[in-house]
Amino acid sequence: MKKRFARREDLELTRAEFATLRRLSTPHKIQAFLDAFPQNFEPDGQTCLSVREVLRQRRAHCIEGAMLAALALWIRGEPPLLLDLKASRDYDHVVAVFRRGGHWGAISKTNPPLLRYRDPVYRTLRELAMSYFHEYANRRHQKTLRSWAGPFDLRTVDPKLWVTNEKSCWDVGYRLDALRHRPLITARQSKLLRLRDPIERAAGALRQHRPPRRRA
Repeated sequence: MKKRFARREDLELTRAEFATLRRLSTPHKIQAFLDAFPQNFEPDGQTCLSVREVLRQRRAHCIEGAMLAALALWIRGEPPLLLDLKASRDYDHVVAVFRRGGHWGAISKTNPPLLRYRDPVYRTLRELAMSYFHEYANRRHQKTLRSWAGPFDLRTVDPKLWVTNEKSCWDVGYRLDALRHRPLITARQSKLLRLRDPIERAAGALRQHRPPRRRA
């Protein structure tokens, strides 16, 4: 059942965990909370940490941060919604989305400066997804964003799989992959795309958190 408010008892969170999330009462506060976390560089292999594990390990990457943001919104009575952005020859990206005054915004956990928070000024989810298009590029400086899917309501997934799971939450990632993705550009348009220029490359190379040193 899609409950409007997420109760602590339904989520099986501790009082301290729930209180931490409940203090994140606005999208701005949620974004600041995620920005303060170091990036999850996955030094021991790929992860998809639950909200509990993100709080415990104090690190996150995009889907992990998006799930935490979505839960914080749900605790405040907003639906926990994810938007999946799919790229070609590049990593995908996941954000939590919310509405204000009938317009969409996004909360995003990312280390580079470009694929970040979006203010709630976008009339449609496609318009919001397209706002990431120009900056979404790979190491070859090619613009790679191709499609989007959502919103995906996390209330359709058992909280034990993404809120308190102490192993991994790959089930959420698999469900996002299985959604019908809508194209942002045509194949013909993709052939006309310009590579990022030197200034854009320099901006894209910035990082908020430094990766850990490699073990000897």
